[in-house]
Amino acid sequence: MIEKKFPFISLDEKVVEKLVDDDHVVINHMLLPKDSGLPEHYSNSNVYMIIVRGSMTIQLNEETANIHEKGTILHIPFQTKMNVKNHHDEMLEFFVVKAPNPRDMIK
Repeated sequence: MIEKKFPFISLDEKVVEKLVDDDHVVINHMLLPKDSGLPEHYSNSNVYMIIVRGSMTIQLNEETANIHEKGTILHIPFQTKMNVKNHHDEMLEFFVVKAPNPRDMIK
């Protein structure tokens, strides 16, 4: 078999899981229930967030927070301050693609 599988969890509780960490990319999968979020942090690579369920409230740097719906892909530039929350009733599910791998950004 040439392909490699990366299964992911689909629950109705908070999940943060790293699916892929190879030479080219890091892919994370996240599930955030209502009124939860990620710790404020800076993007450590070029980040693409693919929202597949729910609505994401995200504040970047000092801008006003924006709401993005499922079916949206966001691009977040390297070293951008990020604050990601779910303030909505529906579970927020999204994938985070970091390219290149963050370990290559610090070289």
